[in-house]
Amino acid sequence: MLSRTADHVYWMARYMERAENLARILDVHHRMSLLPQSAGEIERQWTATLDIMGMLGAYRAQHDVIDTDTVMHFLMFDRDNPSSIVSCLRAARENAHTVRGTLTSELWEAINATWLKVNDFAPSRLAETGPTEFFDWVKYRSHLSRGVTVGTMLRDEAFHFTRLGTFIERADNTLRILDVKYHLLRGAHTPNDAAVDYYQWSALLHSVSAFEIYRRVYRDQITPSRVAELLLLRPDMPRSLAYCMREVYGLLQAVANGRSAETQRRAGEFEASLRFGRIEELMRDGLHPYLDSALERILDLGQRISEDFLVPVTT
Repeated sequence: MLSRTADHVYWMARYMERAENLARILDVHHRMSLLPQSAGEIERQWTATLDIMGMLGAYRAQHDVIDTDTVMHFLMFDRDNPSSIVSCLRAARENAHTVRGTLTSELWEAINATWLKVNDFAPSRLAETGPTEFFDWVKYRSHLSRGVTVGTMLRDEAFHFTRLGTFIERADNTLRILDVKYHLLRGAHTPNDAAVDYYQWSALLHSVSAFEIYRRVYRDQITPSRVAELLLLRPDMPRSLAYCMREVYGLLQAVANGRSAETQRRAGEFEASLRFGRIEELMRDGLHPYLDSALERILDLGQRISEDFLVPVTT
């Protein structure tokens, strides 16, 4: 496969997954905003979210104040923000259009229709109905594109690079969601706020479609260490880091070339550490240092994939 084609299908999938994960993050923020909290707490939550997502600098370059309405618009509809939901859907469509002949007609139509439909969601409309409908729609369209990909594409290199983009992006976002929420929730309330604590951890699990899975696996109260274990180490949880890395490692084996041996080795080493790891070991020195280290490994793999397979970045 031409590296340019691989580049477009890889980033098409990453942008669709990124739009979905951003909708998930914003959805949990919206749920938590229904709880009584001060303006300072709201600003602290949004600052942490923008920072862990790597968008705090870009936001501050445009806005002086951090408040819910401004941040939500920046992350949902700001076309000057390349990582907003609308920008991600536009980028997914542009990449798909470039390699339209490589995709099935059903997949192209699903992605193109998503871009055309997103323009119907004006900020003024959401001010009246609330953002939940929009978040659910973004998640549904991402689910649809993945389902069409699995259901219609030939299992060739185009399919493998599409799936590789999906799972690299998902691993990255799962780590970011857990990091920002773990630390915000960990110290936000006293032990007497059991109901609030439960609601917030439930909202975090809902944001990654894991609430029902948590109940089925643990059948007990929600605790931070078990949430971390579910999202990091459970190989049967489709949004966990362990699941994503198992898929990434397998896909790298399927598309291997003469330059990718070291990338495969690093992915396999990371996958094995998750397969045989225990949450007590990961949290021994604190969860945040581990999440930082894991995120660096994901970023390194993404960079190596670009160097091994995709169009080189020119400066």
